[in-house]
Amino acid sequence: MKNRPDYTLITATADMHTATHGNRAKCLQRLVRLALPVPLTAALSFDAVRQIAQGVVPDLAPLWAEFGPHALVSVRSSSQAADWGGPGTVLNIGMNDELAEHLAKVHGRSAADQLYVNFIRAYAVDVLRLDADEFEGPLTPRIAKDYFEDEAEEAFPQDPAVQLREVLRSMARAWEGTTARLLRQAQGAPADAGLGLVVQRMALGVGEGVSGSGIVQMIDPDTGDADVIGRFVSQAQGRVALRDDDALYVRSDARGHSLQDAAPEAYHDLIAAGALMREKLREEMQIEFTLMNGQLNILDAVRAPRSARAAVATVVNLANDGVISRGEALSRIPPFSLGQLLHRQVDAEAPRDVLGRGIAAAPGAATGKIVFSSTAAQALAAQGEATILVKRETSSEDVRGMHAAQAVLTERGGMTSHAAVIARGLGLPCVTGASSLQLDMRKKTLTTAGRRVFHEGDVITVDGSSGDILVGAAKMIEPAVGGAFATLIHWADEIRDIGIRVNADTVEDVETAQQFGVDGIGLCRTEHMFFDPNRLTLMREMIFAETESDRAAALDRLLPMQRGDFTELFKRMQGKPVCIRLFDPPLHEFLPSDRDGIRALAEALDLPVSRVAARIESLQEYNPMLGMRGVRLGITVPEIYDMQARAIFEATIAASEGKNPVVPEIMIPLVSAKREVELVKSRVDVVAAAVAAQNGKSFTYRLGVMVETPRAALRAGEIAESSSFLSFGTNDLTQMTYGLSRDDAGRFMSAYVQQGVFVEDPFTRLDAEGVGELLLIGAERGRAVRPEVTLSICGEHGGDPDSIRFSRIAGFDYVSCSPFRVPLAKLSAAQWVLEDETLPTKR
Repeated sequence: MKNRPDYTLITATADMHTATHGNRAKCLQRLVRLALPVPLTAALSFDAVRQIAQGVVPDLAPLWAEFGPHALVSVRSSSQAADWGGPGTVLNIGMNDELAEHLAKVHGRSAADQLYVNFIRAYAVDVLRLDADEFEGPLTPRIAKDYFEDEAEEAFPQDPAVQLREVLRSMARAWEGTTARLLRQAQGAPADAGLGLVVQRMALGVGEGVSGSGIVQMIDPDTGDADVIGRFVSQAQGRVALRDDDALYVRSDARGHSLQDAAPEAYHDLIAAGALMREKLREEMQIEFTLMNGQLNILDAVRAPRSARAAVATVVNLANDGVISRGEALSRIPPFSLGQLLHRQVDAEAPRDVLGRGIAAAPGAATGKIVFSSTAAQALAAQGEATILVKRETSSEDVRGMHAAQAVLTERGGMTSHAAVIARGLGLPCVTGASSLQLDMRKKTLTTAGRRVFHEGDVITVDGSSGDILVGAAKMIEPAVGGAFATLIHWADEIRDIGIRVNADTVEDVETAQQFGVDGIGLCRTEHMFFDPNRLTLMREMIFAETESDRAAALDRLLPMQRGDFTELFKRMQGKPVCIRLFDPPLHEFLPSDRDGIRALAEALDLPVSRVAARIESLQEYNPMLGMRGVRLGITVPEIYDMQARAIFEATIAASEGKNPVVPEIMIPLVSAKREVELVKSRVDVVAAAVAAQNGKSFTYRLGVMVETPRAALRAGEIAESSSFLSFGTNDLTQMTYGLSRDDAGRFMSAYVQQGVFVEDPFTRLDAEGVGELLLIGAERGRAVRPEVTLSICGEHGGDPDSIRFSRIAGFDYVSCSPFRVPLAKLSAAQWVLEDETLPTKR
């Protein structure tokens, strides 16, 4: 048989490539090379399909002749990557009156009629786009052809070559359609991605003896454990086994009849084929097959569908069995999929009653009763009730409520809003920017766009992985962080070449991170330690103090609490570095804003309500994120930083007893000028000397800067003169570089991304061109003055794969991210090392 330029027969030696004919065509060639029973198949290249889409249809008679008389064929799509999709399969092409009579003699009238009706329906609906309703219900070939003629205003074509031409043309044009193009681009396909098509002789799945079609794979799709999972439908075609409730099991099963019982030899051949594919294709495959009188035909094989948990187990098993290398196992797992292993997830197969959508700000899912205040969340948590904290937006005073809640939902905010950042640190599911929902904090109601009203105490589910808010309690899948997952992360640790630290504010954060192993704490936000009710009262006393001595008295009572916090963190980290950021937020965040809260505070402080209200009003700022916070607060109210420095140094001595000495890292936030660092450093040095003298013990510490203003990046050279490290806080740095509020950008960010203003939300993915240039400038100027200065990223970008690549290229020492992003960061870091090793310049 002679090949023609418009198509290529798939043989063991044919010139066939994924880049020219697609993933399916190349896989079928591999199956042919393994001598598996694949029906005769021809492949059309990307170029041939493009020409068909443009109306240039080749002479198909020679192609049809390859399949011989009385042949039926199917056409399947073959895109370059399986995830890029493609038009659905069309079966039984070539069916006409003459062939129907022939098949009736061989297989019986009923089987022939069913094949004919199935093809007429598929040709009408899927190829010519006729009204599907006309072809529903029981039909005979005559009635189906009459319906076709009425709808298409022409007779049903009897020429197989004409049928094939129209099928190819329809599929080629569907690939070029706007919807299909957008869907595949969402999967990462380039705009000019090509489609190949494969034409395959039908193995009918009808006949005497055991005949039918089935689907099988050799792993459990949920766990990845070795198993035989599949269904088989007698006297059937295509992937109907996935949809037929009466399908047989493939392997013997107590729940019902099986293919293994009905056709043991065919079952043995099927299992052997799966094992051979695993070894030679180096992958667990899902096999589409038919039996004709007990004879096995393999029509197709694709990567076996699997959950994220099963994907990790599968690659680890393949590597342990020597089928693939550890490096390839690491490379096969998309980093962001690990989130599905670390958190509870809504079962993808469960029904979803969606009451609203927002930004998927922190992965995982949780169910609970709606509450509208942190106080209510804590009260119900004390009674053992699960809650969902619903707010317009959260602030620092909501941290305790977030600790008590199972998930957080906010009307405003984006990926780097307060709610999102804290939720990711706590491992809480979070949806932000749910602007279609209307919150009435007074009536305690949540109203959807469809005017459905939910009250405090009603049960909802927050899916932080998809951004959906669901009615009621959804069916969940539990996390899995041991076994294969732990093995994969261990392999990543062996390969990565950049440090991975954690953003951790509490012992709970540290315990979470230690499950995954970290190189230290890269950011400890001390302000979160002050929102315990007992400490909050002391903080408020300090804020209301009118003299330096009164402030110092209040801070003296906070000192042992801070010292205990730091001592515990140092001990938990067992000598690994701990970077503590000094107090950052504006003071007004520690004060109530509602009337009841002001009255309660006045009572607690034994002050007139009017005085308390006036003091709170005096602390308000037009733009508090650019106001008196961070180092500005530390310079104007230095007693706060003095107390924190003393707590850190006393904890250093306490945690170093009988062990390797602790070397704390103290980070100054929101620096813009060299002089700010000098002022803080001079006071911290004084405190360090005093603590050492009072305890008769020496210690060392490192002082550095959180670079989160553009000026700090530009003046990094002179700032580095007094700094042991420069840690780039990319959340605020992005906000200030763009002039965007990270809490409000979610309202318009999707429109900006869709219209190409931004390639991606800069709060989600580091802007390498703008913000990244500031990082490079800061790194270069800092190291020019102080070559040994430590460089890092400690914003939420630290857990993003692209940011990790950027940090490696820029020569940064480590990245720091929230606890549940540590595995993602480790895997990403290892994958970038592996990618570098495959580049030609590295060989």
